[in-house]
This record gives sequence, structure tokens and C-alpha cells, in this order.
Amino acid sequence: MDEIITIGYEFHLRSGEKKNFSVHLNKNSMQIVPEPSTTVRSWTKLTHHQCPNCPLNPETTPNCPIAANLVDVIESFKDSLSIEEADITIRSESREYHKRATVQYGIGSLMGLYMVTSDCPVMDKLRPMVFTHLPFSTLEETLFRAISMYLLAQYFREQHGQTPDWKLEHFTRIFQDIAEVNQSFTRRLLRINPADASLNALVGLDCFAIALGFSTVEENLKEFEPLFQAYLPDGNLPKA
Repeated sequence: MDEIITIGYEFHLRSGEKKNFSVHLNKNSMQIVPEPSTTVRSWTKLTHHQCPNCPLNPETTPNCPIAANLVDVIESFKDSLSIEEADITIRSESREYHKRATVQYGIGSLMGLYMVTSDCPVMDKLRPMVFTHLPFSTLEETLFRAISMYLLAQYFREQHGQTPDWKLEHFTRIFQDIAEVNQSFTRRLLRINPADASLNALVGLDCFAIALGFSTVEENLKEFEPLFQAYLPDGNLPKA
């Protein structure tokens, strides 16, 4: 039997209410292990605002895999406002994170986790990052991890006889596609007219995707270059 790991999200709202979510993942693939019974809603149907870049066929995949897994999260926060504060705790098998922040901050992290582990062919490209799941990450941290993941993917492509992209020529395309998914998913959620916490959480995720997908990789990498002085000839870099 495949080993299962669990990442738990706990929201302690100022009202005293607690909301708990457990994301179960296959440890080898970081693929989500679906709950025995998945709630289905009309807005979870694949054809409901299906992403323009979605390769799935509704005849074989009747429900959007991301929407089907996010039903309970979306419905739990359907009346929550973005500005509502919460104590957010995230636990994995090896560490715990805690932050007091607006509720949308934690929802965005939780939604992002579901989106990249739910077998969406577009979002799957980011699934390896779940191996080092980093809640509340900054744009710089996300960029560093994403590029590291992408370069490791090129190593494995080369090992399997495929052409690697060591120059990162196709890196930004991944995030352009993800931005399209985020925007389509926002239209999907508007169907049920939730309060703004879930919608603004998606907007936050989209800002990350847009920043990474529509900027120059070379410019983004410049800020990291001084970290690698030990790997480069003396004199090539200014001292930190």
C-alpha cells in the first residue's frame, strides 16, 4: 500500500469558530488521495467555465478535478470576508507553521495545495513543489523554488532521453497557462457568488502566476546570483 502523508490546515477565527481541513497525499507522487465520497455541485462540472487550455474530455472526466476536491473548502468559507482575521496553523509530518493573518491568506495556500495535487494536467507541472510545501511564501521564495523544480525536471527529462530546457526558455509558459486556469476558476466560482475571501485568495494566487509568467526570467534570476558566489569564479560577482 502506498504511504500516505497528511497536511492539516486549521483556521481559528476571531468569532471562536474553528475550521479544519486535512489534505491526504500519496507520499511518492504527492497526488491527492480523494475522500471516499466527493460532493458534487453544478459548478464542479468540467463543462462549467471549462478552462480554454484544459485538455480533459467531459465524456471521460465529468467533473473538474480541482473543483471536485475544493467543494468543502469553498462551501466552508462561502460567507467569509477577506479582511476577517484568523490564527492559521498548518501541520505536516515534519513541521508546523503558524501565522495570524487575514483569512484569505490561509485559504489561498490551501487552495493552491489542492489545485496542484488534484490531477489537473495544467497545474500538475507544479506538483513537485508540494514536496517542499511552504505556506505563506513570498514571491521571491516561490520563484526560487519554482525555478529549482523546473531545472530538476530538465535533469530527469534528459535522463529519459528527452530534450532538456536548460536555458529556461519554456519556464514562463507554465505560469501563463496556470494564470489562465486561475482566471477561469474565478469565473467558475462566481456562479455560486461566495463572499470575497475565496475569490480574493484566487486573485492572490493569480498574482503569483502573472508575476512569474509575464516577466523576464533573466531579470528575476539576478537577485539570486549573489547567493551562488561559491560556484562562480572570483571577481564575477559583487560582494554581498
